[in-house]
Amino acid sequence: MLHFELVTPEKLLRSEDVYMVVVPGTEGDFGVLEGHAPVMSTIRDGNLAVYAADKGEPELVPIQGGFAEVSTSGLTVLAEQAG
Repeated sequence: MLHFELVTPEKLLRSEDVYMVVVPGTEGDFGVLEGHAPVMSTIRDGNLAVYAADKGEPELVPIQGGFAEVSTSGLTVLAEQAG
């Protein structure tokens, strides 16, 4: 499972293990699964698609601006606004 955290300047909104997250990057959407290579990207306004399980329906989380960082510990999305 992929460890996923969603953070805004105000607080930590989510911290959970999920199957996959599709991030609206400024250069296009990209999916992050467990074991993804480390990367940092700016994000555009749009929806994070959070998949709790393989072949499940995604939960769409609206976000505005910020950064996404994939590291060995998982995916952290630092959004200007979310929810």
